Amino acid sequence: MAKEKIVLAYSGGLDTSVILKWLKETYDAEIIAFTADIGQKDELDGLEAKALATGASKVYIDDLRAEFAKDFIYPMFQAGTLYEGQYLLGTSIARPLIAKRMVDIARAEGATAIAHGATGKGNDQVRFELTAAALAPEIGVIAPWRLEAFREQFPGRAEMIAYAEKHGIPVTASAAKPYSTDRNLLHISFESGMLEDPWFDPSSEENEEMYVLSVSPERAPDQAEYVELTFEQGNCTAINGKEMSPLEAMELLNELGGKHGIGRVDMVENRFVGMKSRGVYETPGGTILFTAHRKMESLTMDREVMHLRDSLIAKYSQLVYNGFWFAPERLALQALVTESQKNVTGVVRLKLYKGNVIGAGVKSPVSLYNPDIATMEADPSQAYDQGDATGFIRLNALRLKVSSGVEQSKNQ
Repeated sequence: MAKEKIVLAYSGGLDTSVILKWLKETYDAEIIAFTADIGQKDELDGLEAKALATGASKVYIDDLRAEFAKDFIYPMFQAGTLYEGQYLLGTSIARPLIAKRMVDIARAEGATAIAHGATGKGNDQVRFELTAAALAPEIGVIAPWRLEAFREQFPGRAEMIAYAEKHGIPVTASAAKPYSTDRNLLHISFESGMLEDPWFDPSSEENEEMYVLSVSPERAPDQAEYVELTFEQGNCTAINGKEMSPLEAMELLNELGGKHGIGRVDMVENRFVGMKSRGVYETPGGTILFTAHRKMESLTMDREVMHLRDSLIAKYSQLVYNGFWFAPERLALQALVTESQKNVTGVVRLKLYKGNVIGAGVKSPVSLYNPDIATMEADPSQAYDQGDATGFIRLNALRLKVSSGVEQSKNQ
C-alpha cells in the first residue's frame, strides 16, 4: 500500500529541516519538499540536495518571482496598502502565493496534507492555512509547532540542533546572527533575538552588518540620483524610459533604493493572534514604487474615487496582513481598486537621496490638473467663478450655524 504524501514548505533552515525528518518518522509518510523562489537569492543554494539528504522523496524549487511581482505585489500597491501606517507587507503578501503553489503540488502529487514550520505565536500559520482553506478545503494541514508531541520533543533550539546532529542534518545555527530573517523580492524582515528589546537600536553603526538590501542613509552617496517611473493604469511599466516587466522593475528599484539607503522601517506591530511584535524591515524598491504610485494618483485620480479608495486602505491592509488574500471581500475590494486605476497613467520623476524619496515632477496625458483653473492669476478659461464660493460656503455652514444655535440656547 502506497505511503501517505505530505507537501512541506521547506526553507532549509533549522526548523524546516528538523520538521522534514520528524514528519517522515512520525507519520511514516513520503515527504515532498517545496521551496518557492520569490527572490531569496543565494539562500536557495544547495536546497535540493539538502532536502533529499534529509529524507525528502521529491523536491520542488519553483521560480515564482514573476508571478509574485505581477499578481501579488502590483495589485496590492494599487490599493495603497500600508499596514499600521508603516509596513509595506513584504512577508504577508508572499504567503498566499506560497500556499497556493503548495496546494497545486499537493493535488498534482495526490498528497493528503500540506505542512509548514510556522510557529503557533505568529501570523504565518494563519496566512498559510486560510489560503489552503479558501483554495483546497479537502487537503489537511499539519502544523508541528502546534502539536504537543512536537513541542515536548523540541522545547528549545538546543534540542533541535541535537536532533539535527544525530540524524546528520547539516544546519547553521550560531549566535553570530541572533535574529530570524525572511527575504523575498519585496523586502527582508528581521525579528526575534536582540530585536525583542524595543529599546535596542538596530540603526546604530555597530549593527549595520545586519542589513542586507540597503546601506544606511549615512553611508549613502552624497550625490542625489533622479529616476523616472512610467505608469499605465496604476502599474509601473518602464523605468527611465526603458520598458520593464514587474519583476524587472522591482529588481532595479531594489538596487536603486538600496544604494541610497531607502526603505528601512523599525516598528512594533500588532499581530493577528493578539500580541505585539517588533520587526525591522528593508523595502527599498517597494518604498520607491509606493511613493511614485501615490504621486501619479495625485495628478490623475478623481477626488472622490481617491477618497473612497483611501478609506479602504486600512481594511485592505488588514486583510493582507491577516491572510485573507483569497477571501471574497479582498477580491471585491480589488475590483474597486482596479476600476480606480484606469486613468493612473503617466510619468513620475523622483529624487533619491540619503534615505529619502523626493518628488521631482509628474506628468500625464490624462491629467486632471488644469493650470488655467488652478492659477491664482486671472482665469482665462472662466471655468471657475470665485463668486460661486459664497453660496457654497453658506450652504456648508448652515448645519454648523444651526448646531451652534442649539448649543447656545442650552447654555442660556
